[in-house]
Amino acid sequence: MDLSIHSTFLPHDDADAALAFYRDKLGFEVRNDVAYGALRWITVGPRDQPGTSIVLAPPGVAPGVTDEERRTIAEMMAKGTYGMLLLATRDLDGTFAQLQARDVDIVQEPTDQPYGVRDCALRDPAGNMIRIQQARVG
Repeated sequence: MDLSIHSTFLPHDDADAALAFYRDKLGFEVRNDVAYGALRWITVGPRDQPGTSIVLAPPGVAPGVTDEERRTIAEMMAKGTYGMLLLATRDLDGTFAQLQARDVDIVQEPTDQPYGVRDCALRDPAGNMIRIQQARVG
């Protein structure tokens, strides 16, 4: 098989805040911005990786999702346990310094993890956990 990751979905509860975060704070390019009534799907991705995208989507709009499930999704988003994104960088400390200067919601400063990476964690405006890692050398 020849498979690659094309896109993944993360929920947002405020399209403008999500757009500002992923475009202005993380530096991703906007590839698509589609409205359907009051709902909005925004596709973003790294400029140098045109084949990989993140679709920022309204939560709980899939057919068959019940009101109770939508409440559960909203509760999980508020706690930061619904969506997660793992990014990688070659310079974690430099990236972290830039993110701090851009006033992002930091959850964890750069830390050496026992599973062989150094990483940090932050949250996007919808509460999604974003971990950024750098492989440890040696």
